[in-house]
Amino acid sequence: MVHRTPHYQETILLRLVDLHKSFGPKKVLKGLSLDVHRGESVVIVGGSGTGKSVTLKNIIGLMCPDEGHVLVDGKDVCHMKPRELNMMRRRFGMSFQEGALFDSMSVFENVAFPLRRHTQKTEKEIEARVEECLELVNLYGVSDKRPSELSGGMRRRVGFARAFSLAPEILLFDEPTTGLDPVMSDVVADLIIEMDDKLGATAITITHDLKVAFKIADKVAMIHDGRIIEQGPPEVFEKSTNPIVRQFVEGRAEGPLTDERQEARD
Repeated sequence: MVHRTPHYQETILLRLVDLHKSFGPKKVLKGLSLDVHRGESVVIVGGSGTGKSVTLKNIIGLMCPDEGHVLVDGKDVCHMKPRELNMMRRRFGMSFQEGALFDSMSVFENVAFPLRRHTQKTEKEIEARVEECLELVNLYGVSDKRPSELSGGMRRRVGFARAFSLAPEILLFDEPTTGLDPVMSDVVADLIIEMDDKLGATAITITHDLKVAFKIADKVAMIHDGRIIEQGPPEVFEKSTNPIVRQFVEGRAEGPLTDERQEARD
């Protein structure tokens, strides 16, 4: 499998330090730590319910860990005052599962929404920026259409355009290929790589799709039982001898992952 050529800097932009998070008696994160370098594309993988989405919410400050620290440029997100937190969040652009577009709005209005809400741009400037963002994701002539008139892949691209309309430093992709066929998944993977290269942004992606993960990542990190159990460049990760990683990579029905689930049911 062909992997992308790493192009990130040595500076650590985002650091997750010993994160713990529980919901009632259920412990989701149990000491998760991860460093993300400036310009790096990091893909977080793992089974359902392992804490991937909770990790993403901690990164952007939508929730705080019970223990541990989320550091952006060395500053703890959960110790920020509301104004500072809002400013920090503007450094992020998030693309949600399946686009999460406003069905009542046109494509243009969806992409323009954060620009109208968070900037003082004129309507002419907003129009130019929306057009620029749609061109970046190779969408033309769809500004007046509603999301319901678009294919799944096109809706995903509109979500990408909205995510980077404010020119964020850090892009977050939550399951960007869920529900897409293999061909369209590969198109989306190519688009993520192209956007990373053009924008020079740091990217963090959550996905179950290992083909996409290995294609877009500088580093793949696997969450299991609330911790990162393996991380490294794709070509190293896919050759891991860790039995849990091996079962996940090979997609086998038998192994420690399924044994643990059976034990939990028993």
